[in-house]
Amino acid sequence: MQVSPRLRWLWLTLAVVVADRATKGWFEASTTESYRHEVVHNLIYLVHSTNPGIAFSFFADSNSPWMKSILIAGSVLVVIILAWLLVAGKTGGPMTFAGLALLIAGATGNVTDRMLHGGVTDFLEVWIGSYRWPAFNVADSAITIGAALILLDAIFGANVDATVSAKKRA
Repeated sequence: MQVSPRLRWLWLTLAVVVADRATKGWFEASTTESYRHEVVHNLIYLVHSTNPGIAFSFFADSNSPWMKSILIAGSVLVVIILAWLLVAGKTGGPMTFAGLALLIAGATGNVTDRMLHGGVTDFLEVWIGSYRWPAFNVADSAITIGAALILLDAIFGANVDATVSAKKRA
C-alpha cells in the first residue's frame, strides 16, 4: 500500500490543533467569561468570549435545540471532505495542500471546542480605528490563512507551474 506524500501535511494540521487547544485551554483556565485586557493600545485586546454560532456569530442567537448538533455534524462533514481532498485530490500544489491542512486544523479545533463547551472560545480582538474585528482564535486564523493559500494557488498556481515548466524545457 502506497501512502500519499500529501499525508505529511497532516503534521501541520496536528501542530495547529494542539496550538489551538493549548491556547484556548490556557485562556479558559486563566480568565473568566467577559475578561478584557488591552495588549496594544487601541489595537489588540485579549477577550474571553464564547461563540455558540459559526463565523461572525451567525446562528449564535438561535433557540433551536438542534443547532449545536447541526453545527457539530456539519463541521465533522467538512473535516472529512477536506481530509479526502488533501489525501485523494488530483490537483493543487504545495500551497493548496498547506491550505487544506490549515482548514482541517481550524475546523477540527473549533468543532472540538463546540463539543467540549457548547461553543467556540475566542480570545483575540483587533480594533482598527472605530472598526472592531470580531473576536477570534488560533483555529479561526488557520481557517483564514488556509483559505487564502488555496485562493492564491488557484489564482497564481497555474502561472507559476507554467513558468517552471518553461524554464525546465529551456
